[in-house]
Amino acid sequence: MRTEVRRGAVDGLVVRAEYQSRFAVFARTLDSALLSTLRITESTVLVMEAIVSLCKALTNDSDSRPWQDRVEDCFSDVTEERIHELFSAFAEEVQGERPLRWMVDFKSENYKDFVERLLGAARYRLLVQAIKEDGAVVALALRRGVRALTPFAVAWSDAVNLMSKDQLKAVTKTDLLSMSAVQMLLSFDNFLGEKLLETLPMEVTAATATDLSDWAPDGVDPLVTKFRAFVTEASTKRVERANSALVRKIRGARDALKYSDDGISQAANSLIELVDRIMREKFPPKKVLVWIDANIPEEKGLTFRDKDGIRKPTKRGEALCFVYGGDTVTPREGTPYDDGEGPDLIHEVLALALVTARNKLQDLKHSDQGTPQEREQLMTVLSALEGALMLGLTLGAYTEEPLPPAGIPAA
Repeated sequence: MRTEVRRGAVDGLVVRAEYQSRFAVFARTLDSALLSTLRITESTVLVMEAIVSLCKALTNDSDSRPWQDRVEDCFSDVTEERIHELFSAFAEEVQGERPLRWMVDFKSENYKDFVERLLGAARYRLLVQAIKEDGAVVALALRRGVRALTPFAVAWSDAVNLMSKDQLKAVTKTDLLSMSAVQMLLSFDNFLGEKLLETLPMEVTAATATDLSDWAPDGVDPLVTKFRAFVTEASTKRVERANSALVRKIRGARDALKYSDDGISQAANSLIELVDRIMREKFPPKKVLVWIDANIPEEKGLTFRDKDGIRKPTKRGEALCFVYGGDTVTPREGTPYDDGEGPDLIHEVLALALVTARNKLQDLKHSDQGTPQEREQLMTVLSALEGALMLGLTLGAYTEEPLPPAGIPAA
């Protein structure tokens, strides 16, 4: 049964009652002159209202529907015109020095004293409590979001770690790729726990004991091991959706490593065939050439001519078309991490990871001595390949499988 919808002032959003922002509700009890004196603009209230409502919908554990349905239902009574106003308000709030000014004001004792004198002690306490409760909701959504991204960070790190320093330098001029994506997420997760969740009234949110607990008390390695198993499962599911017959190649490779005396060579052969077939069956060489010519004709190293003079795509060309899913390579502005030319950083890295994994598998295929070192190398390549396939198939839009819910697998 749908919850009754309540409206604040005439210029507020219309959202379900349980999703309303406490700050927005309070702010709309104040007249416009007082809000102006407090330097609280209508766009500030509108953006805060939208963010908190969204976070409440995403963290509503009592609603078992997919998160997309919850978000849609939350804003179902918001008109298209109001949505355009919301985007305009958000753009207005984040431009220039306004966010910095808000932070400075909120931390300033002088500003706090000024607001308390203006509102009176009772209303000031209500304002502070409203801000803290909204902050708790946003902090919970951020922590769950960070934790939901962890398997993707593990997949990315495994793919990146397979490449040499020279390969990484060729992709970006910064040290961005040398940073551990998992460690970065874990550091942010710890920051949320220590600086926000411990200081905010989390009891007003849907936070569970797991949400509030440290996720990696024994360090990052056990967490990576746990999520690497998830990446293996997710990669297998995505390969199965792209080509169900190829799933046997992954399982065959793992079985060969477990049970065969010639396991390393057999596993390498299976994985090489997996890479070749999954790319070429979706995008045959002729389609790849058309895609290259239409999107990145000036990019070097994507085509070659064989001994008969026939133009063909290189493995990198095939891999780029694969991770783009045949979509258009859209123009973009340059950044310190991406010069804006050719393929973007993420697609370039994933394509390079696939090619590098295949090359290393070729080496292992021909130098099988059955040593523990070779077996360890193959497991490293397999983890990188699974990570690149999981991310590449997701970006290539071969599956509509949603992001994993926060806490899966449970820490």
